Amino acid sequence: MDALDAPDPADAPDPADPVDTTGEGEGADPAEPGEHPLALRLEHLILGAPRRYTPFQAARTAGVSMDLASRFWRAMGFADIGQARALTEADVLALRRLAGLVEAGLLSESMAIQVARSTGQTTARLADWQTDSFLEGLTEPPEPGMTRAEVAYPLVELLLPELEEFLIYVWRRQVAAATSRVVQSDDEEAVDRRLAVGFADLVGFTRLTRRLEEEELGELVEAFETTAADQVAAYGGRLIKTLGDEVLFVADDPGTAAEIGMRLIETMTGDDTMPALRVGMAFGTVTTRMGDVFGTTVNLASRLTSIAPRDAVLVDGDFAEALGEAGDAPLSEADVDATEAEKYRFALQPMWRRPVRGLGVVEPWLLSRRD
Repeated sequence: MDALDAPDPADAPDPADPVDTTGEGEGADPAEPGEHPLALRLEHLILGAPRRYTPFQAARTAGVSMDLASRFWRAMGFADIGQARALTEADVLALRRLAGLVEAGLLSESMAIQVARSTGQTTARLADWQTDSFLEGLTEPPEPGMTRAEVAYPLVELLLPELEEFLIYVWRRQVAAATSRVVQSDDEEAVDRRLAVGFADLVGFTRLTRRLEEEELGELVEAFETTAADQVAAYGGRLIKTLGDEVLFVADDPGTAAEIGMRLIETMTGDDTMPALRVGMAFGTVTTRMGDVFGTTVNLASRLTSIAPRDAVLVDGDFAEALGEAGDAPLSEADVDATEAEKYRFALQPMWRRPVRGLGVVEPWLLSRRD
């Protein structure tokens, strides 16, 4: 039987039943076997409502089929819970909202599931980071005579409304920026756009994982990701994702991406605690889905990164040509008059043509900043 199959409708809660909001006593949130009482109280505090519904009851109350409710919950990244009474009024409201958007014709069913999946994946990572790093740091060491868990409750109580408001603020800012980019682009570029794509990769990271302690390795990765994110944002790019020893970013034009790539190299080489870095970038059509980017241009940027020299930036021919057309770099140093050299920001040096797995033969260009 599927974990979300429906029980007898008679199991539905009576709205008149008393509901305890303290997490203790009659009417309290039903705890599962082995569930920590404080964990239950924290959940109640964060969700702001007691457990009231089984999955079937929540779907029925929201007016949504069990099949669709199951698909929404799994898209959001929530585990199957069988028929435990673990859902709240907020879960019912979320189902109503998603289903209402579909019924009103504002979203297709598949798009609503994509919205649920993208939101769930993004916020799951955020929640893990805040809980693992932020809260653990603030509750260590615990107050005398108290466990970390006991300290966490008043801390969450104080932080939750502030973090919630900040999350909404940042989300609205990001939506405004993304909407502006879409509105200013051609209709044909709404999904398939021409973007500069870049990867930055730490050299020798696998060897470092064998040599460094886990805490040291974690600090190194965090420092790298923080530095990369700051540089990408500061110079007008967008960080797509981080992969521990590698970051993926995009920019609307090669000039912006070139500045980011050089800044990354310059910043990292100035830090003796960081390993060498290599950057690969390509310019071309990119498919965007759920905040990620796909396509040949992305694959090419990744391949260029893998063959880039230490502390250097490699770009593809289209990237180099676009820099030349924009007046950011000459395609041939032989054509640069001494009086004109200062007008260029970057220099390009053609490298040996070479086969790249899955992409044929490419001619990389070594990008550097002009003296």
